[in-house]
Amino acid sequence: MLALRLPEEIEQRLAALAKRYGRSKSFYAREAILEHLDDLEAAYLSEEILKRVESGQERTYTLDDLERELGLAG
Repeated sequence: MLALRLPEEIEQRLAALAKRYGRSKSFYAREAILEHLDDLEAAYLSEEILKRVESGQERTYTLDDLERELGLAG
């Protein structure tokens, strides 16, 4: 269970959606979170990977490198 306080403007927008389309405010809040959660996770993971690459903890490969490694270079 998650409880949070929303700014009045967002609360009003959720209430308007709920009234207009017959669903609860919680339904629309959940939909909004689910819609953007994948993007947030990907963004933070990308930042972590970039830091590891910049610090030398993780290596990047070019397409040519991969083709050579896999024996696909022609």
